[in-house]
Amino acid sequence: MDKVETTSSPFIGKSAASEKKAATFFADFKSLTKVGIVNSNLITTFAGFWLAIYFTNTTFMANWVIFFLTMAGSALVIAGGCMLNNWYDADIDPVMSRTKTRPTVTGNIPLTRVLGMGTLSTVLGLSLLLFTTVTAALIAFSGWFIYVFLYTMWSKRRYTLNTAIGSFSGAVPPLIGWAAVDPGLHIIAFVLFLIMFIWQTPHFLALAMKKTKEYKAAAVPMLPVVHGFAITKRQIVVYITCLLPLPFLMGTLGPVFITIATLLNVGWLALGISGFFTKNDLKWANKIFIYSLNYLTILFLLMVVVTLEFPFS
Repeated sequence: MDKVETTSSPFIGKSAASEKKAATFFADFKSLTKVGIVNSNLITTFAGFWLAIYFTNTTFMANWVIFFLTMAGSALVIAGGCMLNNWYDADIDPVMSRTKTRPTVTGNIPLTRVLGMGTLSTVLGLSLLLFTTVTAALIAFSGWFIYVFLYTMWSKRRYTLNTAIGSFSGAVPPLIGWAAVDPGLHIIAFVLFLIMFIWQTPHFLALAMKKTKEYKAAAVPMLPVVHGFAITKRQIVVYITCLLPLPFLMGTLGPVFITIATLLNVGWLALGISGFFTKNDLKWANKIFIYSLNYLTILFLLMVVVTLEFPFS
């Protein structure tokens, strides 16, 4: 019987290598731009945009170009800020498990390239927003400036108040969305800002509790690192309590919104208070963190749902 020679095609190997390289680059890009943060911020940007249309009695179809420019511009500015944050924190990220695989740590993407990508993304995003309103672009720039300079470069490694300072930048996306339609803004727009500003502290303090050892190793003075869990839990409860009156400032969205939003607040507060009686602080912090993510998603989608009687036409 004749011997059959089998050979593997070099093109198969090259194809597999190319696919692996592409997958690695895609994963690195997602990590570099912090896709999860971008997506969550775009939810609040959209809510601000949608409610601005609702309260100005205009239509979505009449503003679909503005919608595209707003979402694309916001995404680019936020991603640009995240890339610059990664660029600046490349020296401390290796000691934290959730950041040690970032391409700025592994070297998959050179730091100089990250700096250039972050700057370019920011400029492109602001340029797109300028085609909506100057107010939207200015608000986006202020959020970017606070995040990159006042949070990342100045306060993050110096003060426990870094969380509050960073919260200003995380609270501007709904204002960007609103200002793109109505540069005069509205009381509801500022309530959205307050919700986002207050929400971020219990969210990030819970994360800081979960990652206390890593923040300590990186010399980042998060509240639980400097003052311990007891004070951190009290601060979490104080901030959650501050959310209680805010749904009533949005009464024009109707009783369904007020009721569900209040139940979300009360549920979160009850979970927060339970922390004073728990024996497992880290398990409690994880529950607070998960609740905060669901809270944000449900609350802002609810704002859209209760106004769906407002047509796209």
